[in-house]
Amino acid sequence: MSREKIVVLDFGSQYAHLIAKRFRMLGYYSEIALPSADVESLAGAKGIVFSGGPASVYDENTPDFNSEILNLDIPVLGLCYGHYIVQLGYNGKVGKADVGEFGFAELNFADGMNGAAAKCPLFKGVEGSQQVWMSHQDGVLQMGEGFEVVGSTKDCPYAATQNLAKRRFSLQFHCEVKDTPCGNQIFQNFAEYCGMEKNWDQDTVLNIILENIKKEADGRNVLLFLSGGVDSTITFALLNKALGQDRVLGLHIDNGFMRKNESHNVAEAYRKFGFTNFIVEDASESFLKAISGLTDPQKKRMAVGENFITVRNEVTARQNLDDSWLLAQGTLYPDIIESGGTKNSHTIKTHHNRVAGIQELIAKGLIIEPIRDLYKDEVRAIGKKLGLPDELVMRHPFPGPGLSINVLCNDGKPDAKDAEELPLAQKELDEIKLDMFCEKCTASLKRSVLPVRSVGVQGDFRTYRFPALLTFREEETGTGFYHFPDKREKIEECSSTITNAAKYINRTCIKLFQRPGLADDALKIQEGYCDRRRLDQLREVDNIVLTELHKSGWYDKIFQHLTIDLPYASSADHASFVLRPVISEDVMTARFAMWPKELLETIVHKIADLPFVDALYFDATNKPPATFGWE
Repeated sequence: MSREKIVVLDFGSQYAHLIAKRFRMLGYYSEIALPSADVESLAGAKGIVFSGGPASVYDENTPDFNSEILNLDIPVLGLCYGHYIVQLGYNGKVGKADVGEFGFAELNFADGMNGAAAKCPLFKGVEGSQQVWMSHQDGVLQMGEGFEVVGSTKDCPYAATQNLAKRRFSLQFHCEVKDTPCGNQIFQNFAEYCGMEKNWDQDTVLNIILENIKKEADGRNVLLFLSGGVDSTITFALLNKALGQDRVLGLHIDNGFMRKNESHNVAEAYRKFGFTNFIVEDASESFLKAISGLTDPQKKRMAVGENFITVRNEVTARQNLDDSWLLAQGTLYPDIIESGGTKNSHTIKTHHNRVAGIQELIAKGLIIEPIRDLYKDEVRAIGKKLGLPDELVMRHPFPGPGLSINVLCNDGKPDAKDAEELPLAQKELDEIKLDMFCEKCTASLKRSVLPVRSVGVQGDFRTYRFPALLTFREEETGTGFYHFPDKREKIEECSSTITNAAKYINRTCIKLFQRPGLADDALKIQEGYCDRRRLDQLREVDNIVLTELHKSGWYDKIFQHLTIDLPYASSADHASFVLRPVISEDVMTARFAMWPKELLETIVHKIADLPFVDALYFDATNKPPATFGWE
């Protein structure tokens, strides 16, 4: 007899598996299926959710959808792209929205649709207007037959709809992300409406993982790449528990991209916990050579990933490990999604554990990835259940490529596309109305565009655009330290306003410091690559930030901090840096972290003392539209 479940049809959304995860966390078993799935394969489904996706419904190459699914007599909930599929299935109309929404919006309900006696089952117990998370450019222009409006936002008249006779619901917003606070209540209500009984818990997840490891290993030994980050560490613990330390070997490769003293600290933490089955390999020269002269972020990531395989082969040969050894990785589901690793998803950035060499090993059945279907918060919960200390479980994420992906590179040659689009970016930035700050801040506000590009994600698509730079008044004339607005909500509103309205901009930064006497036009794009000198400079800046976060107690209050090195300076041996602190639970969405004024000032002044720092900026962009890192 098949297990009762909620089935999520994956139209390629960055968040499809997050929907399934939310239901599991609420205690309801959930599975992912393709939208082209046969009706027979959905046996046991008590309800179906249509995910979002990167396509427009009127594109030529839209995901295959089995429309017979809409004839099933079970409840259906459509989200974002799924919202359109539901409406089109009942003769509604979808097209380009007058205004796209990326980020926060306020959902207002039609009379009687929410609250204790809600006429819409999804919003039972949801009181008042609600913050919701949007990421769309298309919109429903006319509702399908039998549908009624449940809720709307300022720019989206059909943000929530229902057809109770058909048991169909559709929402424009993403209720699977934490930035829609009522999202879990919506899913809880949907599961209850479907008649689901709770049938999933954390112990079940752990047992399934351990059993899968034993089954996939099938008597073979396992070699694991250990970056020292949370994911690989917990994967190491899972492998040890399932197979025993004598069948598992951890390989920590110092690739030259580690934070200051990182490799030493990682090794000490492992020994302290009782892990003895690991070795440390210094391969820094090999990795620096592999990315020498590269400027393209994708090529750099791929070079790092391929070199991991090269080093792995060298180490296994020296250790006399035969071909029966499997390679394990601490891959998370977001790594796969952002690398375009599901049928309908688009590539946002290529992760090092999804390069060609790794894909070949996966195809041969030589890769084992115990946590590939999990998200960061789930992995941390597993780590705690295994008894790992917070020192290992709650560390900030630190992917395999390390600091190499935080060093932006440039060959110093003029770029024709940049030359064409930079003025257009500046023009559109100048035309955006920014009236959310106080009179004093508004009067001093200057707008410019940084002449570098960064990766972003909007509507499930990858973007590669410029950051806007806002400069407020100098705190004291001639000091080089600039005012940072006090109110988070004003900064957030400004940031969203810019990125929602702009075609050439996907981030909003605020200037914190610029070396006194250094004119704006003295800062130029320099020829710069990811070499030891730039990495050492980045390590010093990054170490200042992390040290102050630990001292202040703020390290545990944020999800991750990234320090970004820009080749934008007065000379080739100087640089500008970006502070990028983020708050997130699932990696798929995030908000920038707002530090206390005293902490920010301490960090800024200490970084400003470094002789190679020309300027310092703060990245005040949520995800979406920006990714965590800039590459």
